[in-house]
Amino acid sequence: MTQNGKSAIIRHSKKLGAVMTPGYLVIISLQDHNGRLDKEAIVRAEAEAGNDEFFKGCRAALDPMITYGVKKVEEKTGDGKGLNPATFWKTAEQLAKRELTGNAAQVAINHMRMNAKESEWNLWYRRILIKDLRCGVSQTTINNVVEKIKPNYAIPIFTCQLATDSTNFENLLVGEKILEVKLDGMRVITVVYPDGRVDQYSRNGKELLNFGIIKEQIAKHAKFFKVAMVLDGEVMSSSFQDLMKQAHRKSDVQTDDAVLNLFDILTLAEFQQGVGNDVQISRSVALKSWYDPIADHMPNVTVVGQEIVDLDTPEGKLRYTEINKQAVDGGYEGIMIKSLDAVYECKRARNWLKLKPFIEVSLEVKDVEEGTGKNEGRLGNLICSGRDDGKDIVVSVGSGFSDSLRDSIWADIPGTIGQIVEVRADAITMNQNGTYSLRFPRFKSFRGFEPGEKL
Repeated sequence: MTQNGKSAIIRHSKKLGAVMTPGYLVIISLQDHNGRLDKEAIVRAEAEAGNDEFFKGCRAALDPMITYGVKKVEEKTGDGKGLNPATFWKTAEQLAKRELTGNAAQVAINHMRMNAKESEWNLWYRRILIKDLRCGVSQTTINNVVEKIKPNYAIPIFTCQLATDSTNFENLLVGEKILEVKLDGMRVITVVYPDGRVDQYSRNGKELLNFGIIKEQIAKHAKFFKVAMVLDGEVMSSSFQDLMKQAHRKSDVQTDDAVLNLFDILTLAEFQQGVGNDVQISRSVALKSWYDPIADHMPNVTVVGQEIVDLDTPEGKLRYTEINKQAVDGGYEGIMIKSLDAVYECKRARNWLKLKPFIEVSLEVKDVEEGTGKNEGRLGNLICSGRDDGKDIVVSVGSGFSDSLRDSIWADIPGTIGQIVEVRADAITMNQNGTYSLRFPRFKSFRGFEPGEKL
């Protein structure tokens, strides 16, 4: 950005020094500048000017661990006398601590809205409460800018431990390991406070408000924790598609059949630091010790079963194979392989390995679709269908083809229709209409030389 292109907001901040630009004016400037470099320049100017109030608001809006427990905050038309920032922050803190909930929370929010000026409410205070600044600035944008200027302005990034595919790490499949099934659901991080407050987040830090029954059941037993704890697990229901549909709905939410399957536990302080203190086996024992005495009172919460096997012994290797087969036959994605002596790390770690066996299904080509982009003028997808294991499968297969194969198939569409193809996929999935499809399908090979021929 050139000097002439800098916004009035930037010049205003530098000129006034101690008099900081109000948050809503910074938001206006950020909205008016679409370029990444322009936005970074605006943020940098506010950081250099020491605009504590602006970055306090950014932290409140963008830190996933700060939530206010409200689903809807109305906009404002017309000006009030103006909202005292101290009043807002006091109320926001009460909302975050759930000292204000339900009707009391709405009364407090409406009182602030009534007193605020239209611009400061709609562009600043309201956006903090709805956790969305709506100006094209993210945690990453701010952190990249303030890292060397004012590190205390940085916003924590929400991360949890993720598993590594075991395919390229067979050398780690040795010694004693904890095995458990790999669930096909929605990752949910549950934060439990000793006072009974329970917050839930997706793996990316988005607050989840629609698993009320699960939260209520956990809240009744939060008193057994002396400090705030994090329960790591996966929510599953009768249908993955239905679960995803319900997870973020704002009305008519139906999650009564959802079950939270827990597989780990650590303190909130450890989670926020990004690494735990206790090893995996100790955490597994601690989770069971908390859950088992109260299991009958939490029908929508369970703990994933685990088994320790020694992969250095023939018996352990055999059991490893049996558990993997049982998991696949039972409809799970595969198995998780965890190191007994590893701590929890908020990143993708090799202490957790995932083994996801693929399936192969023979299907008939019903149609051929042209590709887009680099595949324009040649094969994009094969539309395939067939019956496997009593399930009628219809799927679009668009990966696994070489460029030359895409060209040759497109040149002989009539000869391709009716051919039998072998499709490799992670699993068979059910569509909303009751038919079946494949997760991550990829072409493997043709099965015959003539249409309908299966070799």
